Amino acid sequence: MCGIAGSGKTTYAKDLETKGFVRLSIDEEIWHRFGRYGIDYGPDEYEQHTEVAREAMRERLLSLLAEGRDVVVDSSFWQRSRRQEYKQLIEQAGGRWRLVYLQVDPALLRARLYERAERFDANAAFPITDGLLARYLDSFEPPYGEGEEAIVVSHR
Repeated sequence: MCGIAGSGKTTYAKDLETKGFVRLSIDEEIWHRFGRYGIDYGPDEYEQHTEVAREAMRERLLSLLAEGRDVVVDSSFWQRSRRQEYKQLIEQAGGRWRLVYLQVDPALLRARLYERAERFDANAAFPITDGLLARYLDSFEPPYGEGEEAIVVSHR
């Protein structure tokens, strides 16, 4: 999966889960291990918790690939270098990757993130403010020429 927060990655990945895929989510890994940002741990701990979750997810991915399982990685993959890293990891483990990129208009992202902030679950564990969304939009490296399957999302 690839896309900015609120693009629908988790919804798409959960659909694949109903088709037999194992879904791996950094957000859920952080939620289960450490709780909710700003409530159970402070902002200064977020990066460290993310790295712990990322390493656990990577190890689980390799284990599942060794078992021949279908896996969907529910993560933003906003950096081209991180996408390349995972592609290589999957290929070296004997797997085949698909890069599904969900493109969403920023106004729709904002509306979705407002709705999500009202929930109490792993995807709402890290609040996305308008300012943070603007930074995400500025720093996101959209996949282009990476073998991506782009899906334009235009509905809530």
